Amino acid sequence: MKFEEHCEESIALFDASYVQVHQWLDEYAGKPGIGMKHRRFRHHETGIKQVEEMWGKQAALAARRHILSDLQQEGWKMGDHFPQNEADYVRMGLF
Repeated sequence: MKFEEHCEESIALFDASYVQVHQWLDEYAGKPGIGMKHRRFRHHETGIKQVEEMWGKQAALAARRHILSDLQQEGWKMGDHFPQNEADYVRMGLF
């Protein structure tokens, strides 16, 4: 999902764009040698907890939705194991 789409989804679901959350989650996107592998760094339960510490519970919900949307693009389905941390994300073959 594109950055703008994540912000639009957050507005629809949470009445705020949570720009800072989406920027933080995708901070490594496009960096040399990383590309879409950027998701391994923050697209997991540990990343959501970090968002909550920085911006609060509502921001953590927006982060979870961002991650779910991206995972679903990769073929992940609700009910599948949710990645817990970077190692778990990689072990699941999601990068």
